Amino acid sequence: MDPTLTKLPASLAAKTRHATLAGVPAMIVHPDWTSPAPVLVWMHGRTAFKELDNGRYLRLLRKGIASIALDLPGHGERAEPGADSASESVRVVTQMVNEIDPALAEAQKQYDGLFDASRMAIGGMSAGGMATLRRLCDDHPFCCAHVEGTTGLLNELYNPTDGLRRASVARHDPGAVSKIDASAHLAGFRAIPLQVLHTIGDKVVPFELQERFVGLLGDHYEQQAVSRSIIELVTYENTGAPEEHGGFGKFGNDAKNTMTDFLVRQFGL
Repeated sequence: MDPTLTKLPASLAAKTRHATLAGVPAMIVHPDWTSPAPVLVWMHGRTAFKELDNGRYLRLLRKGIASIALDLPGHGERAEPGADSASESVRVVTQMVNEIDPALAEAQKQYDGLFDASRMAIGGMSAGGMATLRRLCDDHPFCCAHVEGTTGLLNELYNPTDGLRRASVARHDPGAVSKIDASAHLAGFRAIPLQVLHTIGDKVVPFELQERFVGLLGDHYEQQAVSRSIIELVTYENTGAPEEHGGFGKFGNDAKNTMTDFLVRQFGL
C-alpha cells in the first residue's frame, strides 16, 4: 500500500497506535491513553482500509471517544490480490464477523482499563456494515451501533428475486449468504439504539433493501416491547459520491457529524 495513503494528520497521529489484534491489523485512537473512554469498533467498506477516514476518527477524538478501526480480511495491511472484488465480499464479511470478538478481547487485554466496557459501540460502512449487523444478531457487549451504505437483507442483495441486477454485486452461494444475512437471524438481535445512514440513489446497495430491513428490525424491536423509534434512519440524495455509495460526497461532513452526535448522545457525553 502507498504509505502516503495511510499518513495521518499530526493531531490524530499523536493519539494513535497501530497493533495486531488476534491477527487483525488495527488502528487504535484514544483521547488520552490513561483513562477509560467510550469506544467505537469500526469496519470500513470493500476496497478501502482502516486509515482512510481520518475525519471520522478526529471528530470522535475531540468528543472524548476512542476508536478501534479494523482492516477487513484481504484489505489494508493484510491486502490480498482480488480480495477487494465483489466476488469475494461474502467470504470477507463472513471472516470479519468471526474476527470481531477475538480482536476486541485482545484490545481489552493489551490496553487494560482504557476502554469503557459499558459504553462500546460497533459500526461499519458497506461490507463493514454488513459485518456489524450480523454480529448484532448474537449476544454482544455493544450499547449502540451505526452503519452506512449497507443492508441486513443480504439474500436479496446478492441473489435478488425481483429480477433487478445490482451494480457491482456478484451472485453468491445462497447458503453462504444466509449465514451472514442479518434478516435471517433477527431472533437474537437485541434492541439497542441503531443509526442508519444511506443514499437514496445508491447503485451498489439499493436504499429499498436497507429500508425494508429497517422495517423488519423495527417490527422485531416492537416484539421486544421496545419502540422502533430508537432506530434512526438518515438519508441523502444526489451526493456526488461514486455510484452514490461511499462517503456521501458533498454531504460527507454532515454524515460524520451526524454519527458523532449520535454517539455523544448514546454515551452520555
